[in-house]
Amino acid sequence: MPLICVAAPKGGVGKTTLAANLADALHRAGHPVLAMDCDPQNALRLHFGLPVRDAAGFLMELPRRPDWRGLVRDTDSGVALLPHGATDIRAALRLAAALEREPELLLAPVRAMLATPGLVLLADLPPGPSQVLNLLAPLADLVVTVLLADATSAALVPEIDSGRFLGGGTLAALHTSRVRVVLNQVEASSRLSRAVAEALVRHLGPRLLGAICRDEAVAEAVAAQRLLHALAPDSPAALDIGDITRGIAALLPPLPLSIGPQSIGPLPTEPVAP
Repeated sequence: MPLICVAAPKGGVGKTTLAANLADALHRAGHPVLAMDCDPQNALRLHFGLPVRDAAGFLMELPRRPDWRGLVRDTDSGVALLPHGATDIRAALRLAAALEREPELLLAPVRAMLATPGLVLLADLPPGPSQVLNLLAPLADLVVTVLLADATSAALVPEIDSGRFLGGGTLAALHTSRVRVVLNQVEASSRLSRAVAEALVRHLGPRLLGAICRDEAVAEAVAAQRLLHALAPDSPAALDIGDITRGIAALLPPLPLSIGPQSIGPLPTEPVAP
């Protein structure tokens, strides 16, 4: 079933906030969704109301080969969640080294997740190039790349155009057809923001999924550890995310008629062989 990766060439662009709200919007549109946090900041869980002190997770356990099914968390939104788990710099470096040596630590469970009928797997990736992005991009149906409408993000567009953002080389360049871009925090009252957004619209063309306006409701939802639709469903940013979600849904395989939005369905009882 579909894999959507939410990525960004740099941090601080609202990637995780968008990932959480896209997962929620896809679920409300009828898709069973499993959100997997691959970012060592371990912040995706906070958008779904998990306590700050809750340190359990999936990615940090990969070297121990955990059963991912036992680590899936139910959330009030109906989105199933695999948190990253709390980590530190040494543990993060050990995980990166382990994935370099043995990619199947991540790829085998991801294949099992994707074998679940009707399930949409949405992965929030670390910012910038990473081993996780390198592993998951070839499996992804869509890589949603988040940019701000500012000069720094505009300067990173060549990295997206060339495929270097996905790791480099011919193989990475082949995956650029799966990349779509979302412009975040577009501020209509700022001449610079508006000019950058207009230039990127012209340059990206159909690769642009949409744009999200700067909206205080987003910051309020993050502070309250709530999803935007739950706090301010009619806010401008929520409406923008709804438009982007419809664009993503149009790129996904049709939802099976027997699958409903309240469950991710029966999970496979055995891992799928690589």
